[in-house]
This record gives sequence, structure tokens and C-alpha cells, in this order.
Amino acid sequence: MTATGATTATTTKPVLGVRDLSVTFGAQAKGGRGGRPVHAVDGLCYELAPGEVLAVVGESGCGKSVSAMAVMGLLPSTAQLSGSVTLGGRELVGAGEKELRRVRGKDIAMIFQEPMTSLNPVLTVGRQVGEVLRRHQGLNRREARERAAELLTLVGIPAPDRRLDEYPHQLSGGMRQRVMIALAVACDPAVLIADEPTTALDVTVQAGILEVLKNLRNRLGTSIVLITHDLGVVADIADRVLVMYAGRAVEHAPVHELFAAPRHPYTRGLLSAVLRPGPAPDNADRPRLTEIPGLVPSLDTQPDACTFAPRCARADEQCTASRPLLGDTDPDDAATDATTGVITGTPAGVITSDTTGAPTGTHAPHQAACWHPHRDALVRTHQETGQ
Repeated sequence: MTATGATTATTTKPVLGVRDLSVTFGAQAKGGRGGRPVHAVDGLCYELAPGEVLAVVGESGCGKSVSAMAVMGLLPSTAQLSGSVTLGGRELVGAGEKELRRVRGKDIAMIFQEPMTSLNPVLTVGRQVGEVLRRHQGLNRREARERAAELLTLVGIPAPDRRLDEYPHQLSGGMRQRVMIALAVACDPAVLIADEPTTALDVTVQAGILEVLKNLRNRLGTSIVLITHDLGVVADIADRVLVMYAGRAVEHAPVHELFAAPRHPYTRGLLSAVLRPGPAPDNADRPRLTEIPGLVPSLDTQPDACTFAPRCARADEQCTASRPLLGDTDPDDAATDATTGVITGTPAGVITSDTTGAPTGTHAPHQAACWHPHRDALVRTHQETGQ
């Protein structure tokens, strides 16, 4: 759900647009949550400019991966989808499977969380990468193999000709993840969705994977939606950050602004929980990490209220009585409607441009869905936490 109001800047045409996206799963015949549907995503909005990296963060169960699967059209038949997803001006919500097959891999691709379960264990790496090339680009076997070797080289896999004849179980975790990236970028898609691509990898391999993603963005102009729990990864690669909680977007900001001065209490809690490296001060005990009390609420209800209120020290009656909308919370650029309490300004997730038409996603408005947002800087900035 977006805040009301109109932009004053020109708007850069996004490569991907998500508007009021909602995903609901019907209750299971057995084991359902009291017979009530589960609202996994509720009114999600964002746009992605060409060559931009948008990080989507939040605790497990907040709807990050489900929203990505919805964009890709990979949700099961039990899911009910509403809203709009446009890719290069083409509407994907409601599109048939035949049309989506033409789009997936060619115009938009996804790197899944666990490559060992995403890659086919009985097919060689070369055959799996080659299949994408033959289906979408019409290459013959020899041409597909040559291109597959080039792709493995692009993502930093040594001895690519030998790796093409190996099976996924013969590769390390980092190598398998690089193969997944090669599969995803085989047809130079405009948008790449990376769902926790560095999970369960050691720091050196993680750094290599991030470097591959950076090179893809710089060399091919690929736009990336990066889903992650790792705020260090966010600080290293992202241009903008979208924070999700209980299926809703609660904050959206340029990466440096979000780390320096998070406005939503949930975002501030996430950043305060980051381990601060280095020795403790002289004659002082190392302070305990800040934690967010409570758990992510059950998604079988989506109240007309702030879903973070039960865990928030700033919550009051207003927070439990009405739902705050994601809008521009800059006091210099926004005004609050005295009747509705809606903060008006630039709609959530909209990418603006300067007078030359160049995208200025990193200068997009700082938006938070909160009745009482923080206005001060966070003491522990990303420099202090080593991120």
C-alpha cells in the first residue's frame, strides 16, 4: 500500500515494478492455522531502476522469498495473488504459464537459496546451462557448450571445460552457487533476483559471490533484487534497502541513510543487533547485544494496525488502532494529513531521476510505515559496526 501524493521529480522508467502485491495461501485441509488463510505478503510496492541493486531484508517468515516467487510466477496453486508486477511494461500477474516460460531465464531470472537442491543431481553442469541457452537463444549443442564455458569463466569458475562435464555433487558449495549464477545470467536478463545467494558460505567464498554480482551489474547493467539476512552484504552491494516485517514493507531508503539513521523501530532493532567487532573498552564488560523482544506474529491475520506494535517500546493506542502507510517521512519534504494521519510525499518505492534522466535510486526518499518514526541518527552506524 502506497502513501498518497504525487512526485515532483521526473520518473525514470523502471525495469521492474511491483504495485500492491499481496499473496495469500488458503488453509490446508489438515494442519491449517485454525482454518484461516495465511497472508504472506500484504500490499508490497517497489520499483527497480536499470542497473540498480535493491536489498530486501527482514527476519525469516516476513515474506521476502514469497514475494520473489510471486514476481517469478513460481507460487503453488494454493496461492492467491493480487496486485501488479510489470517487467519492462509487460504485466506478469495473471499471465499464462506459456508466456511466463518465455520470460523466465530470458528477461528475469532467479538464484535460489540452496544450489544443491536447485540443480538437477543427475545432469551435468554443461547440460543444465546449455538447456537454458538452447531453449531461449536457439543455439545448437556445440554453440551452447561454448557459451556455457564462457559463462563459467564469467562467474569465476576455473577450468570451465572440465567443469561442464561434472555433476553438482562434484563441486564445492561456492562452485555450485557460481553455477546457479551462470544459469541465471545465461541470457542476459534485465532483472536478477538473488534469494540469499551467500547463505551457508564462508566469508571468502561469500566475498567472491558478491564480487561476481557486482561485476554482472557493472558489465551487463543487470538490475538485482537481493534477498538477505546479512546486513554486511547489504552495506557492501546495495543501492537501496526495503525492510519487510510480517508481510509488509516497513521502511525503504537509500542504503547509507538507512544505516546511519533508521526511522522504523524494527529497522533500528535489526541494526542494533549487529555484532560490533573489536575489543571491549578498558575495564569494561562487553555490552550485551540488543535484541528485539517477541516473535514475528502469525500471518493468518493482518490487522488494520501496526503489526510491529506488540514488540515495540514506542507503541501507543494509535499504533494498535490504525495501520501506518509507507510514505515519505522527511519533515522537510513531506506533510501529514491531519485527518487520516497519512504522510504524503513520493509514493513508496518510486525511483526518481535528475534533469538528465539518470536514475537517482540512491537519492530516493526515505520512507517508513510508522506513526512515531525515529528522527535521530543511530549511534552505532555502519562504519562503527564494521559493515
